[in-house]
Amino acid sequence: MINIRQFKKLLLNRHPHCAIILGSGLGAVADSIKKPLVIKYSDIQGFPTSTVAGHKGQMVIGTLGKHEVLCMQGRFHLYEGYHPSIIKDVISSLKQVGIKQLIITNAAGSLNPKILPGEIMFITDHINFSGLNPLIGENDEKIGPRFVDMTSAYDTEMRKCFKSVATKLKIKTHQGTYIFVTGPNFETPAEIKAFRILGADAVGMSTVPEVISASYCGIKTVAMSVITNFGAGMQKQKLSHEQTLACASKGATNLTKLIKAYFMEK
Repeated sequence: MINIRQFKKLLLNRHPHCAIILGSGLGAVADSIKKPLVIKYSDIQGFPTSTVAGHKGQMVIGTLGKHEVLCMQGRFHLYEGYHPSIIKDVISSLKQVGIKQLIITNAAGSLNPKILPGEIMFITDHINFSGLNPLIGENDEKIGPRFVDMTSAYDTEMRKCFKSVATKLKIKTHQGTYIFVTGPNFETPAEIKAFRILGADAVGMSTVPEVISASYCGIKTVAMSVITNFGAGMQKQKLSHEQTLACASKGATNLTKLIKAYFMEK
C-alpha cells in the first residue's frame, strides 16, 4: 500500500490540484515547471517504480502559469509485470493528496491515415482490448463505487479548452478513439486491420487503466496521444521503441507549448 501520510509530508506543503502523466519521450513538459520540487517514486513508501526507457520515475511539483501542478515523469505499464490494481492505487493516492484534474499523455501508433506521426490526437473514447481492469478485486467505497460509469471518462470541457488553445497556437490536432493493448510487442498487421474495423484511430500500451482509475476516483480527465508511427502493415518501416522516442520528441515540442498555454489561460 502507498503511504499517503508520507507522500503528503514529502510534498512540503505544496497543494497541486492538477496532475500531468507523461508518456514515452514526453518528459520535457516537466522542464517548464517553475520552482520545481522533485520526488523520486522510490522515495514514497509503497509507490511502484518505472522500468522503461524514456520514463525517469519521478514527480516534479511546481507552477505552470498561476497553477500548482504535479507532473509524473514516468508511468506504470502492465507489460512491466505490474498488477493492474497498482495503477488504481497510484491514481487513488493522487486523489488523496488533493488532485482533482488529470492530464494524461502517451505515445501511440496511428490507425488512421489522416493522423500523421508527430501530430496530437485528443482521445474521446477508448476500447479496452487487454482483458484486464485495475478495478478487479475488493472495492473500497470510500474511494469509489463498485460499478463505474465510463460514459464521460474523457471530460468534454477540459478537451474543449485544450482544443481552443491549440487553435490559437496553430497546432494541428485530431480527435479519435484509442485502443489499449498490453504489449510489450508491437501489434501484428492482422491485429491492426482488426482494430481499424473496430473503429480505433490509435493504439497504445497505456492510459486506459489510468482513465478507468480516474473515473473511479472522480477525477476529471483529458488524454492526448502524440502519434509516433503508423500501425504495422501501414508503412514499410519496421517498428521500434527508438522510433517511438524520436517521434515523441518532435511531438513533445507542440505538446509542451499546448500544456503551458492551457495553464496560462486558466
